Amino acid sequence: MVTAAGARAQSRVPVTKERVLASAVALADQGGLESLSMRKIAQELRVVPMALYKHVANKDEMLDGMVDIVFSEIELPSWEAGWRAAMRRRAISVRQVLSRHPWATALMESRVRPGPANLRHHDSVMGSLRETGFSVWMAIHAFNTVDSYIYGFALQETSLPFGTPEELAEVAETMLQGLAEDEYPHLREVVAESMVSGFQYANEFEFGLDLILDGIERVWDMPENDGEGAALQE
Repeated sequence: MVTAAGARAQSRVPVTKERVLASAVALADQGGLESLSMRKIAQELRVVPMALYKHVANKDEMLDGMVDIVFSEIELPSWEAGWRAAMRRRAISVRQVLSRHPWATALMESRVRPGPANLRHHDSVMGSLRETGFSVWMAIHAFNTVDSYIYGFALQETSLPFGTPEELAEVAETMLQGLAEDEYPHLREVVAESMVSGFQYANEFEFGLDLILDGIERVWDMPENDGEGAALQE
């Protein structure tokens, strides 16, 4: 419970852009982007809404800053162990961060005025792939393919109506309720096996990621792909 003295003390803490953005991220984490408003952020900081506009000019600038905070949390691993290990570790880190900030998934690559953490992240990954020996176009293909998988998986994960094996069992029972036993036999088989094995969708991420990295490694090793790019764009 916040006391009157505590409220007065908090109100004396200077409002900064960092505090505004941190409050915005916390609110979005709790209730999604739809829960975000200048009024609610102002309430959290115990100031009037107009005070926030000294630090963020509009909603787009606020979203740019929020996305930059998310990018700053992503681990950029050492590339000394090789491009594959680094890309794998980075992908796992991106997904972990998006699990904490599910609202950010659709915004990560949408900013036309990216912040420093955003730019540093992209530059580091592309630069490391190039230094590893990837051509410009192979680096583009690798980066885009891996990120499409990460963001697609994260979006799917947040939209599923279950998270635990117990929730899966409840959803499956609802889906199949009232249907004849011989209808959709393959779906029933998959559901039954999933429940027995304690299936969790989250565990699928690394399996798919390794398949993609296997494919990138195979294509990269083909001599005919040295300097490719223009042909693949036609």
